[in-house]
Amino acid sequence: MGVHVKPILLLLSLLTTLPVRAQARLNMTEGVTEISQKVYGLHMTILTICAVIGLLVFGAMFWAIIHHRKSKGARAAQFHESTKVEILWTIIPFLILIAMAIPATRTLVAMEDTSRPDLTVQITGSQWKWHYRYFDENVEFYSLLATLPQQISGQVGKGENYLLEVDNPLVLPTDRKVRFLITSDDVIHSWWMPAFAVKKDAIPGFINEAWTRIDQPGLYRGQCAELCGKDHGFMPIVVDARTPEEFDGWLAQIKVEQAAAKAAEQELLAMDMSRDELMSLGEQVYQKACAACHQAGGEGIPGAFPALKGSELVLNDRAGHIDIVLYGKAGTAMQSFDKQLALKELAAVITYERNAWGNDTGDLVQPKDIHQARQEQ
Repeated sequence: MGVHVKPILLLLSLLTTLPVRAQARLNMTEGVTEISQKVYGLHMTILTICAVIGLLVFGAMFWAIIHHRKSKGARAAQFHESTKVEILWTIIPFLILIAMAIPATRTLVAMEDTSRPDLTVQITGSQWKWHYRYFDENVEFYSLLATLPQQISGQVGKGENYLLEVDNPLVLPTDRKVRFLITSDDVIHSWWMPAFAVKKDAIPGFINEAWTRIDQPGLYRGQCAELCGKDHGFMPIVVDARTPEEFDGWLAQIKVEQAAAKAAEQELLAMDMSRDELMSLGEQVYQKACAACHQAGGEGIPGAFPALKGSELVLNDRAGHIDIVLYGKAGTAMQSFDKQLALKELAAVITYERNAWGNDTGDLVQPKDIHQARQEQ
């Protein structure tokens, strides 16, 4: 008896937990905002209506197939039209659509209401990172993938948040209405945060609006949901939601830090960095910002990204080299690094490119050279 009971109990256990597992793996994210809850509720309402319609339609169809089959002697009725049936199959779908449209319209209107925000953040996508700017706060920064290259190449084990971790998360307050202005510097991206029910395309030359009001502090993760290029899968989003008091403290601190960084850059203009310092920092910056396209050894990818090793531009056009790193090249994947990198990082990475992989120009680019190039633009 006991031999047969255990498999039965195990089967019942699996059957009872299956809906829960399906809910967690396959269903829509419930989210942590009022809007996300409305979206989830709308999703479940429409899904239920569609499931009931499908059950009734297929139930009637299979009942008719079974009970009116030829082997039972059934003969097909001969008729060409029925006014009553035509009226019914017009009115009933119409009423169903109205029943679905009312809650859908309410939810969509609420999702698009970006009026009276407490905070506005501009989100700009570029290949392959996000730039965040807090309106009226003089605070802005880039957010890049923080997963180690060794994890991506399989040399070390993957972490818990593999490809969903960044160096600088977007910090937002809870219990405040936050408006997002979403655009792009290059191609179409899409800022998608499932926990907030926010998904808006970032389109060059256009600004799309969205908003959220986060109810619970915590870390929330999303991704670019548009096929934006070869590193599309390496463009995660992380939001660090904090209480209003903690957010205000962070905002005050980041203002001080960014002001100090600007003051430090001004001090750099009066001094020269050593070759070893430039090359060491330049290699770090290159591996983080440039190696994905131009490769670790500077050989590039034929037909896609030009080689820097032995490049005519790198070897013989110092001003052009500085200019393309600062401002990018229109119509190509080469983007501007002017605002992405600090003054000494720009000087270091250009110096590194001019002296690595056998280029050996002996040329050192100092922070004051970058500052001068900016002045001449």
